[in-house]
Amino acid sequence: MTLAEWCVFGALLLYLLTIVSIKWIRFRGFDNSRPRDPAFYEDAIAQRALGAHQNGIETFPFFTFAVLLAEFRDSPQRLIDELAVLFLIVRVAYVLTYLGNRPTLRSILWSIGFAINLGIFFMPMLKRFLPV
Repeated sequence: MTLAEWCVFGALLLYLLTIVSIKWIRFRGFDNSRPRDPAFYEDAIAQRALGAHQNGIETFPFFTFAVLLAEFRDSPQRLIDELAVLFLIVRVAYVLTYLGNRPTLRSILWSIGFAINLGIFFMPMLKRFLPV
């Protein structure tokens, strides 16, 4: 597996761990028979963790598709790997700023992550201009 493919797996784990961590911390208040109970998410940190988790679910398909498309279209693997690692770093920072209630920085990081995804996605179209 390539480093970029491991980053896809890392992005999956990140959005899962974002919500699992809150459920683990507030274990006594979590009712597994009602996992979407709005009362569990009344606390501000739990709401932000849920928001970060849901955003991770939303961004995951595009990131995964972009990485696979770039790899299947023989784009420079080193560049795909570097951008995928950068995306994962930005996503970790995004989750931390979401949990830390820093909305402006969070939006900036989301935009950077989206730009990285666009770069990976359009890499096959631009590969003749990229270093090997």
